[in-house]
Amino acid sequence: MATIKMIVFDMAGTTINEDNLVYKTLQKIINATGYNFSLQQVLNEGAGYEKRKAIKKIIVLQNENITDELVDEIYNNFNNDLLNGYASASIFPQKGALELFEYLRNKNIKIVLNTGYSRSIAKLLLQKLGWQVGVQIDGLITASDVEYSRPSADMILLAMEQHQIIDKSSVAKVGDSIIDIEEGQNAGCGLTIGITTGAHTYEQLFTANPNAIINELTDLMQLL
Repeated sequence: MATIKMIVFDMAGTTINEDNLVYKTLQKIINATGYNFSLQQVLNEGAGYEKRKAIKKIIVLQNENITDELVDEIYNNFNNDLLNGYASASIFPQKGALELFEYLRNKNIKIVLNTGYSRSIAKLLLQKLGWQVGVQIDGLITASDVEYSRPSADMILLAMEQHQIIDKSSVAKVGDSIIDIEEGQNAGCGLTIGITTGAHTYEQLFTANPNAIINELTDLMQLL
């Protein structure tokens, strides 16, 4: 395996602890339109996806005739509600995140965050944490920045382009959902790593065949 030069981390559930506020909000907004989805259904179907795609994947379980107009309405309501929720919520770094970031920076390994969120929500999260590109992290790529979001490789490929990394096998992807692992595999990453701190369980992550599954971010130090 090539030496790892960059690690692309998911945000909520992986490097950021926001107590599943995103999926609780998504559940609330979808159910307000007349559905009755459990939080577990929302997590199982929507975790990691760009949020319009997540809405479609969830609602199709109960309505195969979902329209783009309804998806747009739900997405806009969700986006507004989540922005308000994050503005007042307590947001914390995931356990071990800052310790791991310091370790990686000392080894000259690039740290990029990517997410199925819009850029406006991702930037609000960073602001709440006091994280800055060029300080704690080296880059931020969001679903707003690419044509195709997860499981497409576009966000990882954009991160590689921005940091002049050519060898895909020198990139690792870490995330708390199956779709994170699939994204890394589609990008040809040298390592795809699931973490059990967020949306999906060990058993669910295992079905995606990652190279490893960890329970805490600092476990990653032993893998590198």
